[in-house]
Amino acid sequence: MELILKKDVENLGFTDDVVTVKNGYGRNFLIPQGHAVLATPSAKKVLAETLKQRAFKEKKVVDEAKTQAEKLNGLEIKITAKTGEGDKLFGSVTNADLADALEKEGVSIEKKYIIIAGSAVKRTGPYEATIRFHRDVVSNFPFEVIAEAKPATKSKAEAKPKAEAKTEETASEEANSEEVN
Repeated sequence: MELILKKDVENLGFTDDVVTVKNGYGRNFLIPQGHAVLATPSAKKVLAETLKQRAFKEKKVVDEAKTQAEKLNGLEIKITAKTGEGDKLFGSVTNADLADALEKEGVSIEKKYIIIAGSAVKRTGPYEATIRFHRDVVSNFPFEVIAEAKPATKSKAEAKPKAEAKTEETASEEANSEEVN
């Protein structure tokens, strides 16, 4: 079934795209929700005319998207996360975490336009995300997930004085209790 999208639909297309979907998806979800209309020959002609008129305005938007994509070139993002054994993460790093990290670097992108393969990162290492600025401007962005610095564990030498201090406290408490009696 051919449809013309009236809204951006994730994993399907953008506004005014002509897409082919299964009949049930189109009839039961896209059309009733107002996300799409049937792609009849007359609707396609109207869409073509609309796109011609909008082409000039669209050029400006595409140029803005390209300049924003250029900001990502040379930008290195390292996301720190708590790790367990080896390189496994506690939890995961998602597109929201990457959007926050990019926001700190001065590039604001909504998390719904960032796609990480597998939807979440569960191990440390280098990864790549696909960032969509516009239907014509898509950029692959490399980033790295690194382990958070673990606090130094206490050695036995540090633990021993505390144990001695406790025994001194208990000894002084015992002496105080004997004095009272």
